[in-house]
Amino acid sequence: MPGLEDLYREIILDHYRSPRNRGELAVPPAHVAEGFNPLCGDEIKVFLDVHDGVVADIRIAGQGCSISQSSASMMSAAVKGKTVPEARRVLAAFKAMMSVHEAGLDGAEGAADDDLADVKLGDLEALRGVVKFPVRIKCATLAWNTLGQGLDEADAG
Repeated sequence: MPGLEDLYREIILDHYRSPRNRGELAVPPAHVAEGFNPLCGDEIKVFLDVHDGVVADIRIAGQGCSISQSSASMMSAAVKGKTVPEARRVLAAFKAMMSVHEAGLDGAEGAADDDLADVKLGDLEALRGVVKFPVRIKCATLAWNTLGQGLDEADAG
């Protein structure tokens, strides 16, 4: 569907050119997690300010390709204001979208996918096309893996 691919390409480029939630938060009170993809040099820092179980604020810093940086921007917009469990569900749904396709199971429904069927990914759907290029999946998931580390740190602290 060429029209949809063009729309998705525009969403990715928009988030790359005008990243949401770019910058840093004071540590503490914010938690910071760092991610690095040695294959391509992408670097991500996720700053999380979690209050009363809610992602009150999130900021993204780092550098890398358009896929890693736009994914980080979309991720920050998707989880800001959500409870930690809601943020973890969005994280799981995004990673499931990437891993199902990565494993070549397009269209396969699993129990884990059923549990996440109600999670709306919105702009994140634009990254679905990345799965056609398996080496780029690590670019798309870098910020998400880093978010997971940050949420773990917030839970522990």
